[in-house]
Amino acid sequence: MTTSHELSGRRDIHLLVVDDDDRIRDLLKRYLTKQGFRVSAASGAGEARSLMKTLAFDCLILDVMMPGETGFELTQSLRARSDVPIILLTAKGEASDRIEGLKLGADDYLPKPFEPEELVLRIDAILRRIPDDKDDGPLLFGPWSFDALRGELTRNGESAKLTSGESALLSTLAGRVGVPIARHVLAEAIGAKSERAVDVQVTRLRRKIENDSAEPAHVLTVRGKGYKLVAD
Repeated sequence: MTTSHELSGRRDIHLLVVDDDDRIRDLLKRYLTKQGFRVSAASGAGEARSLMKTLAFDCLILDVMMPGETGFELTQSLRARSDVPIILLTAKGEASDRIEGLKLGADDYLPKPFEPEELVLRIDAILRRIPDDKDDGPLLFGPWSFDALRGELTRNGESAKLTSGESALLSTLAGRVGVPIARHVLAEAIGAKSERAVDVQVTRLRRKIENDSAEPAHVLTVRGKGYKLVAD
C-alpha cells in the first residue's frame, strides 16, 4: 500500500509514457498519476521528441514495438545526448531482446503483461540510484522566490497560496526558464483538459504574482509559441 510520504515524495518526479496502444497508455497514465507522479504521455517517438524539447523528464517508459521508430531506436538515439532513465516495455520477453535493450542504454526492461505496481517499484528503484542534484536553490523572479521541489512560492519570506493547478503550471514553466512552452504541452504537463484551461491557470497565476496582470513581467505570452517564465 502506498503511503502518503511516498506520494508526496513523487510529486516532483515527471514521467513520460510512450506507447502506441491507447488503452495501455491511458491506463498507465492514470495509475502512475494516482501513485503521486506527474505524468505526460505520447503515442509515438515523434510526439515524445516534441514533448522533450520543452519539458524535462525524470524517467521514460517506452514501448518497444511501436510503428515507425521503435523503442529500441528511440533509446539508442536518446543515449547519444541524454542519460535520462529509460524503462522498456514489450510483449517480447526473450533474453535476446532484454540484452539488446540494455546494450542500447536502457536502465530496465519489463515484459508485457505486467502488474502496474511492479513498474512503480522499478521506477522507484532506478530513481533511488540517481544522485539528487536537482535542488539548486529557489528560483528568483522579481520579489518572488519559488522552491520547485516543495512547490512553495514566497514573497519577502511570506508564503503565497497556490492551487494545485497553479503550482503545477509554475513548476513546469520553472523547469525551462526563458523557454517558450506550447499550450498543448503545458496542458499535458499539468493535467489540464484543454489549452483553454491552461489560459485560465495562467490568468489566475498572473493575478497573484504580477504587479499588473495586464502587463506581465514574469509569465509572458510568446505569440504563436505559448508561455514562458522570465526569472532573474
